[in-house]
Amino acid sequence: MDLSLIEAFSEFKTSKNLNKEDMLSIIEEIFRSMLVKAYGTDENFEIITDSERGEVEVVHRRVIVADVDWQDELLEIPYSEAVKIQSDFEIGEEVFQDVPISSFSRRGVLSFGQQLKTKLLERQKQAIHDKYVDRIGEVILGEAQFSNKKETIVVDQDGNDLKLFRTEQIPGEFFKKGDTVKAVIIGVEMKNAQPIISLSRIDNLFLERLLEVEIPEINDGLITIKGMARLPGEKAKLAVESYDEKIDPVGSCVGVNGSRIKGIVRELRGENLDIVNYSSNISLFVARALSPAKVAKVSVYEDEKYAEVWLESDQISLAIGKNGSNIKLASAITGLRIDVFREGDVADLEDVRLSEFVDEIEPWMLEELKKIGCDTAKSVLTLSKEELVRRTDLEEENVDAIFEVLREEFE
Repeated sequence: MDLSLIEAFSEFKTSKNLNKEDMLSIIEEIFRSMLVKAYGTDENFEIITDSERGEVEVVHRRVIVADVDWQDELLEIPYSEAVKIQSDFEIGEEVFQDVPISSFSRRGVLSFGQQLKTKLLERQKQAIHDKYVDRIGEVILGEAQFSNKKETIVVDQDGNDLKLFRTEQIPGEFFKKGDTVKAVIIGVEMKNAQPIISLSRIDNLFLERLLEVEIPEINDGLITIKGMARLPGEKAKLAVESYDEKIDPVGSCVGVNGSRIKGIVRELRGENLDIVNYSSNISLFVARALSPAKVAKVSVYEDEKYAEVWLESDQISLAIGKNGSNIKLASAITGLRIDVFREGDVADLEDVRLSEFVDEIEPWMLEELKKIGCDTAKSVLTLSKEELVRRTDLEEENVDAIFEVLREEFE
């Protein structure tokens, strides 16, 4: 029994996730279950533990009663038996006696060590869960232990296994054993009695934490991030604001020659960071969000969460970006759906917007026209049939039908 206890306590001392109170609670829980099996109850029993020496003492507490009144051997001890223990005992006093291990069944003694290890493991798992719940949103630095197509197992400085699922990794990156991994904790749950700590490198929170480390003004609250959106590994767009007029929020974030964000870009596998000034003027904010494009005019319909933006022809591709990345991110940080149009068409008051033809032209055809910057009837009619077929997914017969509807409008 002593060897079993010493071994169990030894395991406890190497645990980084349990404190002394947890261990003593486990010991008492097991002994009380043994007492119930041996005596039918654990009432009037006290358990005294010494984690340093690996000792446990079980004490039976009973009240001294007159021999003729003695009824319950678990709660009472007759006076004649009590004075054998200590001659000056009196009726009404309490007697404390050690319970020898031999009073428990052999099976109970043998199973003690195993029960202790099992409960210790259960409590350790729960302690790990509870520990990391309080660390959600924190960036950790660990070492890749194992990687496959589904996940990478990361071991942190406390020796615990954390999971970086492939869906939370930047596209194209792969960690091999021994690689250093930096990620943010985004979730903690118990699954099949196992704590699952999930990490992410694509969550906005990861970029936010990196910014706080590299840019003191953000960490100190002098600069606030008002909006953030990412296409992981490709591009991120941030809107920042400073409450101190002396601080240039964009300049402070970028640093001299990009010195402050170079490390972040490297960590994000070359992800381009586009930082713009936030404005409470929604139209101005939309125009800034579409940088590097230069916007000519913005009309915002806040109730519909929608904005129309007009630009010169050579600025449209910049506003949209590669594969639509720029306008997607701009929409995300402004919270508005954004449509772009060619600025020259606005001045022509006789022109008609394509949206007016939804009852006569298939919606998907109108979308094809919008993709190439055509938003009004005249902007379409200025192009040839061959050019429209080449630049869109429209067939010749589709283009002929569109031309017919639009020309009828002006006739």
